[in-house]
Amino acid sequence: MREGALAKYTKKTLMYLFLILASLLSIFPLYWSFISAFNNTQQILGGRMIPSVYLVQNIQNLFEQQDVFTALKNSFATSILQTVVALAVSSIAGYGFEIYHDKAKDSVMSILMLAMMVPFVAVLVPLFQMFTQAGLINSWIGFILPSISTPFLIMYFRNSARSFPRDTLEAARIDGLNEFQIFVRMFVPMMRPTYAAAATITFMNAWNAYLWPKVVMQTNESITMPMLVANLMGGYVIDFGVVMAGVTICSLPTIVIFFLLQKSFTNAVAGAVK
Repeated sequence: MREGALAKYTKKTLMYLFLILASLLSIFPLYWSFISAFNNTQQILGGRMIPSVYLVQNIQNLFEQQDVFTALKNSFATSILQTVVALAVSSIAGYGFEIYHDKAKDSVMSILMLAMMVPFVAVLVPLFQMFTQAGLINSWIGFILPSISTPFLIMYFRNSARSFPRDTLEAARIDGLNEFQIFVRMFVPMMRPTYAAAATITFMNAWNAYLWPKVVMQTNESITMPMLVANLMGGYVIDFGVVMAGVTICSLPTIVIFFLLQKSFTNAVAGAVK
């Protein structure tokens, strides 16, 4: 009995040690970038791991060198718009795939699963050619259009729709609600944790996007925060204190969004595991 308890205790201890180590490895880059924003280039290259007094100077130099307000405005506008549109389109599609029965449904879902395996780089050039011919380069529609609906979000909402009570659905139809009213009044409120988790993932992906915005938006007025940070690395002399100040400012919105929606995100993930 004691041997079994000791083995269980040892296993639990090792698991917690592994989780602590994994957490430290995950947090360390964020800690290093935040601390580096307080230091100058010499201190950063020297491996200094404690904050100094250069934060205000680094931020001042950053705002003097780059149009940070424009980048923040563009990043917030595009990320919020992408999130809202992507959630609306993907949730309706996922709900429809699960609730309504059609012979072609499984075939379409198979195509979506295959699409998830295709890297975005593989379709980058064809997309650019299509958008160039359509006159969507340097336009916000061209910026947002490829991201408004993803196979992952559609499948995610479809899996969530499986928990939608069919008795409730039939009762709503008997009461005279049409399909759109059922979706808006019943499905959406019941799936709030799912929407919160999807919104968190979508917003973070949209905020951190670099490749497609760099390709499709080719003017200084349309720069986003990831593009701004990349520009800081493009000179002959790189001020790493300014770079890390830009990285810190770029990271803060996604961190705040995650902590605000952390509870709903955890509930949605826990529900998916069940």
